[in-house]
Amino acid sequence: MTDLPGPVPCVRVDKPWGHEEIFAHVEGSYVGKTLHVTGGESLSLQWHHEKDETIAVLSGEVEIDLGDSEQTLRAVVLGPGDAVHVPPRLLHRVRAITDAVLVEASTAGPGWQEDVVRLEDRYGRTGTHTP
Repeated sequence: MTDLPGPVPCVRVDKPWGHEEIFAHVEGSYVGKTLHVTGGESLSLQWHHEKDETIAVLSGEVEIDLGDSEQTLRAVVLGPGDAVHVPPRLLHRVRAITDAVLVEASTAGPGWQEDVVRLEDRYGRTGTHTP
């Protein structure tokens, strides 16, 4: 009989807006994360060349800006049980209205960790790729 997989620890990554925990990662396939965002904090206004993601709210309330350009951004308020699909090249930013826990499922093609173009970041971070 084949050995069954055992439990593996989540990988915690501290961020200026809170932290994320990577609970699943299959290179070339998918990544699963929980994002713990402190109320009043926000992620970058960003987009991805190839990364395709879906974000769902487990607890708390967030406002997500979505648009094809900075001029067309619109804000959507999400609460527990709400989700949004963010395809590649769609500008997006998450702002936590209250402390919030989100789950993110995304693609994990080669270079997925560097596939971010930051247009605005309150913490002074820059993207790892240029537009």
